[in-house]
Amino acid sequence: MNQSFNVAEIGDGSYRLLALLRWVMVVIFVSFGMQKFTPQSAQGIVQFISNSPFVSWLSVFGVRGEAYVLGVVELCIAALLAAGAFSPILSAIGSLMGVVTFAITWSFFFTTPGVVRWSLSTDPMAWNLTGEFIFKDIVLLCVCVVLFMASLPRSVVPLRIE
Repeated sequence: MNQSFNVAEIGDGSYRLLALLRWVMVVIFVSFGMQKFTPQSAQGIVQFISNSPFVSWLSVFGVRGEAYVLGVVELCIAALLAAGAFSPILSAIGSLMGVVTFAITWSFFFTTPGVVRWSLSTDPMAWNLTGEFIFKDIVLLCVCVVLFMASLPRSVVPLRIE
């Protein structure tokens, strides 16, 4: 039962185009990771972290420390995704970590007070600029899901078209 993981850079056909998604995600994670080392970014994420049931524990590191931890994690994901171009298992690990990262950040849409206003009478779901900023993470989450699924062996994801 030999299950080999896959990597887009050595795939064929439409599967090979997923390499573009990988490298875009590497750039995004490097950018996000580097930003976490700035005072502005550290201060900007406090409202999300303090209200999150998933990452509020990071506050034990202080405002700058929690940003540093997240920055290191994001840079590690970027490194795993980049290395994943050559190692399918690293591709799977990096993209799965990306899925978890964006699932958590997308949850901020629901856990951060004042981001969304629910109403049955007017606009059913209205969000402010912070909500708009977070809402885009659903796309990045989906890209990481696609990269993860593409990394898995065909026996695990039999419907994948290569």
